[in-house]
Amino acid sequence: MRKSRATAAIGLSVVTGLALSACAGGASDGTVTLQMVESLTNPARTEVLKSLIADFEADNPKIKVELISPPTDQADQKITQMLQSGSGVDVLEVRDITVGPFSTNGWLDDMSGELEDWKGWDDLTDNATKYAKGEDGKVYYVPYGFYGLSLFYRTDLIKEAGFDGPPTSWDDLLEQASAIQDPAKNQFGYAFRGGTNANSNVVAAIEAYVADDLDTENAFKLTNGDTIFSAPEALDAVNTYFDLFKEASPPSSVAWGYPEMVEGFSNGSTAFLLQDPEVIATVEQSEAITAEQWSTAPLLTGPTGKAAQPMATAGWGTAASSEHKAEAAKLIEFLSEDKQATTFAQENSLVPIVKSAADSDFYKTGPWASYVTMNENPDTYLSVTQPRGSSWWTEWIQKSDSEIQQVLIGQLTPEKLLAGWDEYWTEKWKSE
Repeated sequence: MRKSRATAAIGLSVVTGLALSACAGGASDGTVTLQMVESLTNPARTEVLKSLIADFEADNPKIKVELISPPTDQADQKITQMLQSGSGVDVLEVRDITVGPFSTNGWLDDMSGELEDWKGWDDLTDNATKYAKGEDGKVYYVPYGFYGLSLFYRTDLIKEAGFDGPPTSWDDLLEQASAIQDPAKNQFGYAFRGGTNANSNVVAAIEAYVADDLDTENAFKLTNGDTIFSAPEALDAVNTYFDLFKEASPPSSVAWGYPEMVEGFSNGSTAFLLQDPEVIATVEQSEAITAEQWSTAPLLTGPTGKAAQPMATAGWGTAASSEHKAEAAKLIEFLSEDKQATTFAQENSLVPIVKSAADSDFYKTGPWASYVTMNENPDTYLSVTQPRGSSWWTEWIQKSDSEIQQVLIGQLTPEKLLAGWDEYWTEKWKSE
């Protein structure tokens, strides 16, 4: 899932120094200091976290929290190093793409005991509870919000190109983005993702094309048990998606990851961007495009008029090596309760985890309207679960991103790409 532009200039030596410091212990006066490390770092988000932490410390004078904010592109690697060392981290950001490997390696605490009597459970949405407790009832993290794809688009460029409204399907997107493309004017159709996590948008297209036969509980499978990559429609999907790169994207986007994609849209050079709601806050701060020049539309559909919305999330967990699990759980409870959870979700443009936030006008107007549309039409925009908790998910990301690069530079055909992905997941499931 994401993403934000790296800003904190924290080198490995600094993080290592923090990790090995004695600050995770208790002081002589009984004060406990928790080490908390975030993954999806950006300046505004870090300030919100610091403000919430200050409120927590005011309510709990015997607990201090030191927040570590590594650059996003290096954060998961640094968190992994800290967890491997077995010291220096108490509370950490756990993502749906890291919970599998982190828990498999025994690095995460099952917080079900500490949180058993927490009154905040009743205030969480069904999705928040589902992802927190999981199928086995173990609580490795409590979500702080959810991400969901939508299409960011330039209202003015669409109108100038002669279209009445934003694209509704992947085919529509290719048509409109190609029409808007004009490299001579530094105007490009689509903010293509060819670099880190490129697999996510390719899979989104495939899932839309096979939506009628999709296993919503494991959206890498069809209802007949085969992988989605084996379906004939999958080839149509990837051909359409790769045509977006050839016909409607900046050449440099062959290496674009999250920061470059968002920058490409917010600086006014691209007309379309497929991204999570957190980007709303970033685009609102843009000085290159005004509020009247952009909006969001629902996720793009496939040939049968349906789309698959993968529920992506992240949250706060406790390191198994922490010597202060009770205090860590107390901090996580605080951050997950109504006021704090709503503040964090709104400030970071996330789908909220608490039921009460849904009544806020914040989530009913402006760029958020597309999310309301999708929620109100679940038969068109299918809510699906991807196998992000698999212990090999990180391996999959590395493999799939690398192979997408090979397709983009002409070293691998789409047919061989899909055949390899089909074989990969088929063999992995056989080994379970």
